[in-house]
Amino acid sequence: MTSFPDASLRSDADSIADSIADSIADSIADGIVEAGPPAEPWWHTAVTYQVYVRSFADGNGDGVGDLRGIRDRLDYLASLGVDAVWLNPCFPSPMADAGYDIADYRDIEPAFGTLAEMDALIAEAHQRGLKILLDIVPNHCSDRHPMFQEALAAEPDSAARSWFWFRPGRGPDGGEPPNNWQSLFGGPAWTRVTEPDGKPGQWYLHLFASEQPDFNWENAAVREDFAETLRFWFDRGADGFRIDSAVLLVKDPLLSDLDPDADPDSPHPYSDRDGIHEIYQQWRAIADSYREPRALLGEVWLADPQRFALYLRPSEMHAAFNFPFLQCAWDGKDLRQVIDQTMRFHRPVAAPATWVLSNHDVTRHVTRYGSADTRFDFDDRDHGSPVDLELGTRRARAAALLYLALPGGAYLYQGEELGLWEVKDIPAERRDDPMWRRTNGQNPGRDGCRVPLPWTGQTPPFGFSAVSSPQPPEPWLPVQPAAWSAYTVEAELRDPDSMLRLYRSALTLRRSEPGLRGSRDGLRWLESPEQVLAFQRGDEDVCVVNLSAEPIALPARATTLLTSGSLTDDGLLPPDCAAWLRVS
Repeated sequence: MTSFPDASLRSDADSIADSIADSIADSIADGIVEAGPPAEPWWHTAVTYQVYVRSFADGNGDGVGDLRGIRDRLDYLASLGVDAVWLNPCFPSPMADAGYDIADYRDIEPAFGTLAEMDALIAEAHQRGLKILLDIVPNHCSDRHPMFQEALAAEPDSAARSWFWFRPGRGPDGGEPPNNWQSLFGGPAWTRVTEPDGKPGQWYLHLFASEQPDFNWENAAVREDFAETLRFWFDRGADGFRIDSAVLLVKDPLLSDLDPDADPDSPHPYSDRDGIHEIYQQWRAIADSYREPRALLGEVWLADPQRFALYLRPSEMHAAFNFPFLQCAWDGKDLRQVIDQTMRFHRPVAAPATWVLSNHDVTRHVTRYGSADTRFDFDDRDHGSPVDLELGTRRARAAALLYLALPGGAYLYQGEELGLWEVKDIPAERRDDPMWRRTNGQNPGRDGCRVPLPWTGQTPPFGFSAVSSPQPPEPWLPVQPAAWSAYTVEAELRDPDSMLRLYRSALTLRRSEPGLRGSRDGLRWLESPEQVLAFQRGDEDVCVVNLSAEPIALPARATTLLTSGSLTDDGLLPPDCAAWLRVS
């Protein structure tokens, strides 16, 4: 058994070197906010629930999740205790990449519903005190988008083609791509078109699937079109946007080859280029122009925390996802370092930190935490080992109390409140993700975390469809494990020890405990045994997470508010468990 030194609560002065914070402050000095407003904006502390629309709930009985299904489950979300709901793209799309190939940014995909249903969903969510965030995809659209179709029919160097990156190929007959860029989904990032006269012609850029041509943000018409899209949805009551692939919009106008051996500090030809900040400054001005300012939340995958912080200046995004925390191993030292870095790099820009464990693009954390390698890595989705789901679940319960106790906003991916794991045994013929197709099966893709949710019953599809019949419709991804019968919402609501009941209790306490509300006060680390995270929020709220191999004694003079697992008979906190305490 290990215990806290002297069973007391003492501060720990460990922190990242002040010189790092100073360098950030110097780089963004013009945007530093000296003092925040009297009341924090909702996105500073909100718990946001991510809805992957196709897999959340089927309201019309066709096997595909839709807006009606979400509306039918709004009471569930409100009772869970979340503050906001983020919807993955629900705009018209051929679904070459699960809706991230958008054909019309100002309408609703017919498979999901209608514009009137979206209006109703926003209004009904607001009646329950829930904010609605939509998902916008500015880097690319669908090849069915009217402007791209017009570009295909137009001549080279036409105005229509200037909306995209059309270029002649290399080589004597133009048969080679314009540069060596590779798609993030695998294969070349260029596709050659057949010109209106029937001859092989120019190539167009797509950093993702070939059905997703990249917009050319050097074109003022593209910028104005997206500004109009923002106003369209803000005027309809949307509370903000999650911005997909937020660092990729601006490209090197020379389309220089990507040098894999280039200095990491040298400009990248298509990621995180300086000109991108002008775009988000325009978007922020639009968001702030409303009586109730709208929120902009960025998907910013950047390893450099200083570059990351630039997107959060007061003139740009309101918040951005904390991917280093999501990717971090289940290790006390590593987690503390990420938490310290997150707090340090957000402070100069007065932006709220964010905390997230899973989303629609990554392996579910129950599976990650039950593997030998507990990190998330895009290049190793299988994590190279069998999965101990019991261990992964125990750690996921502790992780829930950890990230919900940290100062800032928290983001919860649908199904994590049920303790769902990654479905890894999907037959090849059932897979839908272009990552799988474009890598010839080398990358298993993201389907395993997108399997439809289990709501009720003992057998698949577990009440996913609103249609009640002896043979309910098969979901669009019909691979729900039979073991999920114990993980339905219905079953977990009956079980006082379920993951769902843990989340509901934690979210209730997060709202009621003074120390767990708000984001400005930060946290104070407490001296603790090795591989134990312990920190205090406010005057009396403490979170302790035991990542060691031995039970630990909890601090003296503390009342236990909530634990992720049962304490031992002598009151110790077991390994891979967490506790929320109130100290005197």
